[in-house]
Amino acid sequence: MRAIRTARRRAVVLATVAALGAGLLAGCADDGKDEESTGSGDAKGKTTITVGLFGTFGFKEAGLYDEYMKLNPKINIKETVIERNENYYPALVNHLTTGSGLQDIQGVEVGNIAEITATQGDKLVDLSKFGKKSDFLASKWEQGTTKDGKTVGLGTDVGPMAICYRKDLFEKAGLPTDREELAKLWEGDWAKFVEVGRDFKKGAPKDVTFMDSPGGLLNAILSSETEKFYNAEGEVIYKTNPAVKDAFDLTANAAEEGLIGKQVQFQPAWDTTIANGKFAAMSCPPWMLGYIKGKSKPEAAGKWDVAKAPKSGNWGGSFLSVPKAGKNTDEAAKLAAWLTAPEQQAKLFAVQGSFPSAPATYEDDQVLNAKNDMTGDAPIGQIFADAAKSSPVQVIGPKDQIIQQGLTDNGVILVTQGKSAADAWSNAVKTIDNNLEK
Repeated sequence: MRAIRTARRRAVVLATVAALGAGLLAGCADDGKDEESTGSGDAKGKTTITVGLFGTFGFKEAGLYDEYMKLNPKINIKETVIERNENYYPALVNHLTTGSGLQDIQGVEVGNIAEITATQGDKLVDLSKFGKKSDFLASKWEQGTTKDGKTVGLGTDVGPMAICYRKDLFEKAGLPTDREELAKLWEGDWAKFVEVGRDFKKGAPKDVTFMDSPGGLLNAILSSETEKFYNAEGEVIYKTNPAVKDAFDLTANAAEEGLIGKQVQFQPAWDTTIANGKFAAMSCPPWMLGYIKGKSKPEAAGKWDVAKAPKSGNWGGSFLSVPKAGKNTDEAAKLAAWLTAPEQQAKLFAVQGSFPSAPATYEDDQVLNAKNDMTGDAPIGQIFADAAKSSPVQVIGPKDQIIQQGLTDNGVILVTQGKSAADAWSNAVKTIDNNLEK
């Protein structure tokens, strides 16, 4: 939003499930502090640590930067954010390749970590000397470790899957609103979830769809699969894997029936559908709660709830890395280790909704008793912890992001625009294969 098997002598990672979070959430610019500082220090004699991220990691929002700077008065932190990962990541690879233009700390999305460890590991600091392996899910540590044993990424969060839904809209459509009752309706099968969508449509309020977007549904279904785009031998299998085609067809059918909104996730038009209550349910890893909160109107607080997903899965999760070409590698590594320590992960979830990759926190009161303004008394900590513990171990390949984005933004979205499922699949395959050849 992460039990482990060891098979990482290839450019494939076995992890607790990770689907893409292609473009997590809307981000912000730098933190606006100490704007006169330049280079690695400033006029006050402080060392400035620059942090380059995509989306909303939530460190600033949760007050972690301020806390670290208070604990370390000679450190100043500046954050720069690019909203969508597909814009952030190519630039990161280019900067790593050229050894210039890098921040002291760089975020890496889970869909890219296999490629980073396989092709850029020698450009990054070994963080095993700073972070503690025992603090992380074994799979999360393995994801960020190169084949020669250097840990170049410390895990921030994971994305165990749930369903967020609007209780008021479900009630207007004549559906149950109790989270446990709903979970039983769709338990074990995403097709059952779509069937609930059909029931919703029968009594739906005007201009309100059951789900937010085709990409959201497709990502959620695929997050439940052990093999998705690559097999354990590192071969691309997305075109021949029946699980992928079945997920695509189920999503396309739901789109054809008008059960899903016509927007691409994490775009301004999609943000508006959240604000205006234009859909009733969405695939919801923990980090999505922060997005819902940020894009909703104040009166939506408490109208949302969270239910168990049809199948356990994981969507998203990221890492912090420290480029060797950075100006303050030791101080940056210390900060990266502190930000990803269990104590800070628990705080981040309590405030921002990013679910920890540190299993010790799953029994922490800050996690178990966590509540969210948008979801009222929903026991989100328990729901997401249970999903994290039961998520399958999934093969992740170096080009997962390209494939995932092709299936969503160049595939199923076209069905909402009048294309047939067959034409949408053909367009997605053509786009993906062209991009894989580049």
